[in-house]
Amino acid sequence: MIFHESHIPSVFTIEPKLLGDDRGFFARAFCANEYLEHGLESKFVQCNLSFNKERGTTRGLHFQKSPHEEVKVVRCTKGAIFDVAVDFRKDSPTYLQWFGAELSESNRTMLYVPRGFAHGYQTLTEDAEVFYQVSEFYSPGSEGGLRWNDPKIGVEWPIMNEAEINISEKDAKWPLL
Repeated sequence: MIFHESHIPSVFTIEPKLLGDDRGFFARAFCANEYLEHGLESKFVQCNLSFNKERGTTRGLHFQKSPHEEVKVVRCTKGAIFDVAVDFRKDSPTYLQWFGAELSESNRTMLYVPRGFAHGYQTLTEDAEVFYQVSEFYSPGSEGGLRWNDPKIGVEWPIMNEAEINISEKDAKWPLL
């Protein structure tokens, strides 16, 4: 696996190292030892799958509050998404900075979202499917969110026209900072 740290320390894109021949390829999708070598969480307790019918579906920005903060490793297994991590750690020098990456079935790239970060994505294709591992069980009482288009964060989503965005009422109403 190939790990690329973003401009925000501890946020990584992870590419599979494809070992191919005339039959196709083999690649690791996860290796606890390789995660540990990069100082990353290697214990995951839940895997989630999200299917999104429409291009422009926007989910997030979500996080879980302490003591249930979670690490996420996100990959797009069908179609393409723009995936975002926002540093929500108030004592961090990169507080409210964000990193975004295109994840797709063709690039097979994953995004590692550390504890203390909000996470969201926007679908770039119809019928996009997203698979992600999380380090903590979902705790409804610890759920939190940031508004997807909060100007203090300034995420540069590929689709900004609200008429083209499909977002839940809950996600559209997260408070502004």
